Amino acid sequence: MKALICGAGIAGLTLAWHLERAGWEVELVERAPAFRDGGYMIDFYGPGHEVAERMGLRSRLLRSRYPVNELSYVDRDGRQSSRLSLTTGMEGVISLLRADLARAVAEDVRAPTTYGTTVEAAEQDTAGVSVRLTDGTIRRVDLLVGADGARSRVRELAFGDVTPRYLGHQVAAYILADAKLSRRVGTRYQMLTEPGLMAGAYALRDDRLALLFLRREPDPALPADPAADLRRHFGGRGWILPEVLARCPGPPELYHDLVTQVEMERWHRGRIVLVGDACQAVSLFAGHGASMAMAGAWVLADELSAGGDLPGALARYQGRMAPAIAEVQRFGRRFVRWMAPSNRWRIVARDLIFRLAALPGGGRLFVNSLSPGGHHLISPRRASPTPR
Repeated sequence: MKALICGAGIAGLTLAWHLERAGWEVELVERAPAFRDGGYMIDFYGPGHEVAERMGLRSRLLRSRYPVNELSYVDRDGRQSSRLSLTTGMEGVISLLRADLARAVAEDVRAPTTYGTTVEAAEQDTAGVSVRLTDGTIRRVDLLVGADGARSRVRELAFGDVTPRYLGHQVAAYILADAKLSRRVGTRYQMLTEPGLMAGAYALRDDRLALLFLRREPDPALPADPAADLRRHFGGRGWILPEVLARCPGPPELYHDLVTQVEMERWHRGRIVLVGDACQAVSLFAGHGASMAMAGAWVLADELSAGGDLPGALARYQGRMAPAIAEVQRFGRRFVRWMAPSNRWRIVARDLIFRLAALPGGGRLFVNSLSPGGHHLISPRRASPTPR
């Protein structure tokens, strides 16, 4: 069996890893010109963490992790307004850059990856799918997989225009090399929040500093100059922001996007199937995007390797994943009000919650409250695909 996976991110790479070990012939294409580096920090746990364990990635991920031991909020003068120790209740959480997780998977994927290329057209029949790529070449495969993100080209070809659900915020992230600021922030995640705005910073290895920005914005139109837009909205807010925004790069070093969720009744049509953000984007606020992407890829590979008819395998994959994705998406929509609070009373309420969480036993309860569930996904009905 042959599969063409469009998208070499976490979902696409994880699916390739499992399919090739189940005996499939796999190829990946990726619209980006090279492997996507940088990005933002994620807290990796839950179903995806269990998948990574099955793949033998634990030691590699532990080498890439960052010891984030505190979450703290600061004011415009850099004074701490509230804090939460992350040394209790976070034992199963691995904090690392999203790109480091993708790289850990990619290192064990044997399938060829063509960068700077995506799917241009696809025609399917009962025997397979004929795929024309943007480089003009043609592929004939048994299965076409869209793992190409919330703006999926494969989804557009199979389902037409599907507009993601905009959650009223825009997000931006980039990395700076600055030894002084990196030491100042240290092994903690510092944030400044004002109504409708959040700016965060955390230190990385090699004297680097990662920045994350979140802004409430009713208009879903992205700015023509995202760096100038960040300086306009955040540059006068104090703390370290004037200094870091004066050195803000432009795209592609600067990641800037809408915060969205993708909701669909069907994730497959004939011999075309979607995985990851292409069909199940949960949003930055849910905090489980990478974990659920790996879980979805594992479940899809699990069903495809079971034998039987292809349509049945794709239907079972969606049946196992869709309820958990809906749960995580609902959690994300609830949590949005605390990531970038819309008014000052929510900021006061958040600081009170942090103080309560600092009481004995409060840290673990707080961490547990941030998990929307979904762990039952990694209880398969039979043994999972294993390396040959």
